[in-house]
Amino acid sequence: MKKTLSAISLFSGAGGMDVGFVRAGISVKVANEINKDAAATYQRNHPDSKIYTSDINEVFEEISETKDIDIVFGGPPCQGFSVAGKMDPNDERNTLIWSFLDVVHIVQPRAFVMENVKALGSLEKWKPVRDEIFKRAENMGYSCEMFILNSADFGVPQKRERVFFIGFLNKDTKRETLEADFIKLHKPSRSIRDTIKHLGPAGSESNPQTCTAKITFASNPILRKSPYAGMLFNGMGRPLNIDETSNTLPASMGGNKTPIIDEEYLHGDEKENWVNGYHEAVTNNELDPKFQSAPSRLRRLTIKEAALIQTFPEDYIFEGSKSSVYRQIGNAVPCELAEVVAKVVVKELKSSDCNLKERERQISFATLF
Repeated sequence: MKKTLSAISLFSGAGGMDVGFVRAGISVKVANEINKDAAATYQRNHPDSKIYTSDINEVFEEISETKDIDIVFGGPPCQGFSVAGKMDPNDERNTLIWSFLDVVHIVQPRAFVMENVKALGSLEKWKPVRDEIFKRAENMGYSCEMFILNSADFGVPQKRERVFFIGFLNKDTKRETLEADFIKLHKPSRSIRDTIKHLGPAGSESNPQTCTAKITFASNPILRKSPYAGMLFNGMGRPLNIDETSNTLPASMGGNKTPIIDEEYLHGDEKENWVNGYHEAVTNNELDPKFQSAPSRLRRLTIKEAALIQTFPEDYIFEGSKSSVYRQIGNAVPCELAEVVAKVVVKELKSSDCNLKERERQISFATLF
C-alpha cells in the first residue's frame, strides 16, 4: 500500500473533518466549499490542499482530473434533513447528497465517508433516502454501512450525534468488524471545564470576548428538571453545565442563541453555577428582587471556547465576521470524531492490502511447484 493515503474533501466547511483525516495519516489533495468565509478558513489552515470554491456541480470535471484517490469524504448540507429545520423532502439542499455520490462515481475511490445529521439515519421519514443511498452505492460497486455515532463516546467534550455512510469499493466489508473497531476507539468524554478553563477569562488576550448578545430572562420560562434544559432565558442560548459534556453547539450561535457560561463559577471562587439557584426559585415560584436581571457573571461562549469544544486545534485560524465564524464552528464535524472515523477506514483499507499481498504471495509460491 502507498505510504500515505490520498483523499478528496467535499462540502469541506472550515475543515473540521479534514483535521481529523489528516491526523489519521491521510493527505487531502482537493477540497470543495462554496461558502467564501469557510473556504478562506480552510485555505488558511490547509495550504497544501487545492480548494475549489464553486458549486460542487460546477467542478465535477476539475475534481475528476484528480487521479489515484483512496478516499472521498465530506458532509453535504444537512438543513433539509435536520429536525431543527423544516424537514422538507423537496429542500434543494437535500439533493447534494447525490452530488456527493456523483463525485464518488466519477473518481472511484477505494472508500467513501458521507456525514450528515442523525435524523437522516434514524427517522422513518428519510428511509427512502437511506435506501437510495445504499442502492446507488451498491450499483457503483461499494459495500456500504451506516453508523450513528455520538462524539461524546470518543473523548469529545460534546454530545453530538451524526450519521456516517461508509463505503468500500469491491469489498464485502463486515459491519461487525467496523463496529468492533469503533468500540476499540471509545474513550471517556471531557468536561467543558477541563476543555476551556486554561484559556482564561472571557475578554483576556488568549480568550477574546466575541459574543456580546445581552442575556435576559424569559418572561414565560419553559421549565425542565435540569437548569440546563428548558428555556430560562430569551433566545435559544441555554446555560452550559461546565462540569459535564456540552450539548450540541448549533450553527446559529453568534447572537442570543449562543450558549451561556457562568464566568465566576468557571474562573472565580463561586462554588455553584448561578443558574441552579435561579432555576430552583422559578420552579418553586419564590423569585426575589435579586432575580430581576441576569447578573454580569453570566456571559456567552466565546469563539475560542466553541472551537475547542468542537476539538479544533487551539491555533486554528478562522476567517470572516464573528457571526460567520460561529456558524463555521457550529457546522463542523468535531475534529476528533472525524479522526476516529478516518482511523477505522484506514485500518480497513490496510487490512484489504495485507490480504491482497498475502494472496499474491500464495499465488507466487504456488507457481514454484
